[in-house]
Amino acid sequence: MKKYILSIAIVFVLLLSCKSQDKPQSKKEHIVKTETTTVTNDTVKIANEELEYEIIIIDPGFNGWLASRARQRGYYSQNYLEMKNRLWIVEWNSRVSNPQRYGNLYQMRVDYRPQIDYGYEVNYLLYNYLVYFQLSNNQKLGGIIPQY
Repeated sequence: MKKYILSIAIVFVLLLSCKSQDKPQSKKEHIVKTETTTVTNDTVKIANEELEYEIIIIDPGFNGWLASRARQRGYYSQNYLEMKNRLWIVEWNSRVSNPQRYGNLYQMRVDYRPQIDYGYEVNYLLYNYLVYFQLSNNQKLGGIIPQY
């Protein structure tokens, strides 16, 4: 039980510092994004200074799972990852607001905004964390969970 509380509490520091853009970007504009990914032990940190967001995933076992069982980068399109992330995050946030039914497994809301282009790396890691979470906690956030 403590594993779940610690994992969930720390993991969802990941999207707490998301900030929306001042104005929406048109599809014709091309902006170079500076993303950095840092991996230390079981901590994955993704930062983009231009959009002023940061994701930190701290969950024992996630790095090992990501390295050994997740599909390689480029396997899924960014559009596919965004679609799955939106679907699962809506359900995740619904469960956060219903602790009587789901207990303390879902503790923090995820601020994932569809109008923001987070880039491939963020969507890839968020998608894979949500797959990992569902498989390791025997949860279904909606749709089919890939069985790696």
